[in-house]
Amino acid sequence: MSDARLYAPATQRNRDVILEILRDVLPKAGLVLEVASGSGEHCVYFASKLPDLTFQPSDPDPAKRASIDAWVAASGAANVRPALALDAASLDWPIREAAGLFCINMIHISPWAATEGLFAGAARILPTGAALFLYGPYKQHGAHTAPSNAAFDADLQRENPQWGVRDIEKVAALGIAQGFCAPAITPMPSNNFALVFTRRNKGD
Repeated sequence: MSDARLYAPATQRNRDVILEILRDVLPKAGLVLEVASGSGEHCVYFASKLPDLTFQPSDPDPAKRASIDAWVAASGAANVRPALALDAASLDWPIREAAGLFCINMIHISPWAATEGLFAGAARILPTGAALFLYGPYKQHGAHTAPSNAAFDADLQRENPQWGVRDIEKVAALGIAQGFCAPAITPMPSNNFALVFTRRNKGD
């Protein structure tokens, strides 16, 4: 029987530093959505460390959804739901509410419309005070934070002109426009950043 699990080497390098922040910003209980779950390794790991939360992974790619479900089955995790087909850019998400949301390494490998859709969707499903956590490489004030990020950005744009490392200020402005507070920004290993947006009162 073939194994549908995919492997992302960066997961083991960054999962613990990401978990440290998620412990602080996610609710103690409730349903947490991951957008663009990829292989599923992050979701399964976080579920093992945060057993009082229920995790809802998602990805638009059928092969990645198969990988997610295979990782869940192999881990025996009881607090991870079957992966949903969710395109961040879509106006119609297959989930109506969540207590928190995280998205790791999607923004630079997707069109800008996916980032716009991510914030619009998060604004629809998250309650006041809930966290939207983002992780990945970003430019600051229009400049790369390391030569390796500049090279990475060039590689991304050669692969797809709609991809690329985004300006952190532009992402923050988009979040604020969609009803989130200005993000808490934490420098992370390997020239990445964690951005934590908090949903403002929907009446504000």
